[in-house]
Amino acid sequence: MLEARQLRAGYGAAPAVWDVSLDVGEGDLVVVVGPNGAGKTTLINALAGLHRMESGSLRFAGRDISSLPAHRFCDVGIALVPEGRRLFTGMSVRENLEIGAYRGAAKAHREASLQRVIARFPMLGERLGQLAGTLSGGQQQMLAIGRALMAQPRLLLLDEPSLGLAPTIVMEMFRIIREVNQEGVAVLLVEQNVAMALDLARRAYVLEEGRIVAQGAPQDLASQPHIQRAYLGH
Repeated sequence: MLEARQLRAGYGAAPAVWDVSLDVGEGDLVVVVGPNGAGKTTLINALAGLHRMESGSLRFAGRDISSLPAHRFCDVGIALVPEGRRLFTGMSVRENLEIGAYRGAAKAHREASLQRVIARFPMLGERLGQLAGTLSGGQQQMLAIGRALMAQPRLLLLDEPSLGLAPTIVMEMFRIIREVNQEGVAVLLVEQNVAMALDLARRAYVLEEGRIVAQGAPQDLASQPHIQRAYLGH
């Protein structure tokens, strides 16, 4: 469904990712893991249309979207949960969710989508009138995921959803991501929690210094000595 080929992106003369090729199939669950500074956030922002590619190609559902403006990525079926959540903290939980269904066909189904999100996150339903900025970190992350789901995406991109959360909340977050995927939404997850990410995924890529250095089935990657030493503490 999503096909990136020889993708390059950076900041001025400083490249952040280069010659990255990856695929996410319909209903797939793919993770990109790697250390701090590897270029993971630049990569996922490029896949979401927020960071302009310098070269390479990006196709979604057979359509070339390499030159689409950022706001059109949501129209074709791609939604991003950004690092740090990026909520509108001075607005209510309901208002943050409704913003997720602002565009296109999603707007016509906003109320039905809202009820589905509340069913998945009952805590949000109890706090619809509460300011987003007063939620706990875990609650804010659930709101960020719920906002993205309001757009009715075919592909959900998640950038470091476990960052800064307590271990019990991280486990809950990963359970939710798995359930969303099982309901038919393809997921591409960028994550530093390598052990949990590999356990969750069907396919994985390892990004180091802006390049894909390994890819394949998670269990195969987890058995490689380099991956064990660098990421799994073995």
